[in-house]
Amino acid sequence: MIPIEYILLGSAILIFFSVLSSKITDRFAIPSLLLFLTIGMLAGKEGLGLVLFKSHWAAESIGITALIFIIFTGGLNTHWRDINPILGPGLALSTFGLLFTALILGFFSVIILNVSPLEGFLLGAVLSSTDAAAVFNIFRSRRIGFKGGLRQLLEFESGSNDPMAVFLTVGIIGLMKNNAPIQTLIPVFFMEMGAGFVLGLLFARATVILVKKIHLQYEGLYPTLILAMVALTYSVTNILHGNGFLAVYILGIVLGSHDFLHKKVLLHFYEGIAWLMQIVMFLALGLLVLPSGVFSHILPGLAIAAVLMFVARPLSVFICLLGFNMSIPKKVMVSWVGLRGAAPIVLATFPLLAGVPHAGVIFNIVFFVVLTSILIQGTSVALVANWLNVSVPVEIDRRHPLEFEKTEAIDAMLTDLLIPYNSEVIGKTIYDLRVPDGNLIVLIARGDKYLVPSGATALQGGDVMLVLAKDTDYAKLRDIVIKLNAAIT
Repeated sequence: MIPIEYILLGSAILIFFSVLSSKITDRFAIPSLLLFLTIGMLAGKEGLGLVLFKSHWAAESIGITALIFIIFTGGLNTHWRDINPILGPGLALSTFGLLFTALILGFFSVIILNVSPLEGFLLGAVLSSTDAAAVFNIFRSRRIGFKGGLRQLLEFESGSNDPMAVFLTVGIIGLMKNNAPIQTLIPVFFMEMGAGFVLGLLFARATVILVKKIHLQYEGLYPTLILAMVALTYSVTNILHGNGFLAVYILGIVLGSHDFLHKKVLLHFYEGIAWLMQIVMFLALGLLVLPSGVFSHILPGLAIAAVLMFVARPLSVFICLLGFNMSIPKKVMVSWVGLRGAAPIVLATFPLLAGVPHAGVIFNIVFFVVLTSILIQGTSVALVANWLNVSVPVEIDRRHPLEFEKTEAIDAMLTDLLIPYNSEVIGKTIYDLRVPDGNLIVLIARGDKYLVPSGATALQGGDVMLVLAKDTDYAKLRDIVIKLNAAIT
């Protein structure tokens, strides 16, 4: 039995270097998830041999737990107003798109690997989902923006398609073990998804009522309460034969779409939890894999990766988006951001635990395809977006010395308002600006300093005013600046 202090020491060192590696990813545009996997592989049996980790059950448990909180955090940061315009194509991609990808990839896997149709379809199902952890990580760490709701579509697809991938993977394993006909999956699909949707809504409603009505003495208890509700939602839904991943994603979306006290605390807390889960999950999967096994399947792995990136994913995207008004460049962009990550590797442990034929080959090929996807697609998302002319600059969020939390008790937001360098308000005082009623200028950010404004404060180009106001009142102040600016350009 290894003493707990040695386990904590090893875990701390691995997490410490994983966190520091994020600086490398920012400088050289390397996805941090790739470095997390690499650190795990280097510390594992065929690396430095510092950590001997070979439990597929533990890896699966760590992966499922991590995915629960990553998916929930993705939902928590998603507002209904953002996904409502892209709900149709998003649902099409996360259901039929995933199914088409699995079928096409399964067909080619049978030819490439010379396996049975069910084994090929199983590999296709495992590799079918775009990974929420990979997509959220790439977009937020690289600050990538897209035109016309593309980012919202891609994040929604990646957050909502894991339930379908889990269903297909578990269902096909059940067919192989029980020798059952494939049509038996159809009623099970509707039962699991329906139960996941309904239970997700019920738990979400209960959680919103709890957060708004209960008055806890300590602010730090609110994230703990939500953590318990996330775990409760997933476990109860699964016990009742629903899809737990779908339930926690709905819980996140509903909770994120409501205003309540301590919401900013929750957002900051679960952003940290999501990062920790990503690090732990990719480290565990990196420790589990044997590089010799993975790279012994280079040729079939490259072939399947090529089919996935250039045939299966694009075909499924174009088929699913036929009925939606979307340009060819945008569809190509959606096709390219089919990032594979931890979710397929976690799903690849299911066949290993079930004793499915060729499970070891499936796991090694899945790991190789994930590495290829993160390395090729993950590093080129911004480049392809610029080439297709679908990218937009993303503003870097400024961190101010104060925060304001919107609740139902006050209908106002603290918003940044930049003073353009060619605006007519430059040199004028706040008094001269005749600020419309309903706007309170709380602070002015000037360079690295902050000013407490008064009526005599003169405005300069590049100043950022922190304005507390309702949306309608804020729009009046913003329009003054824009109109004055437009008058001299």
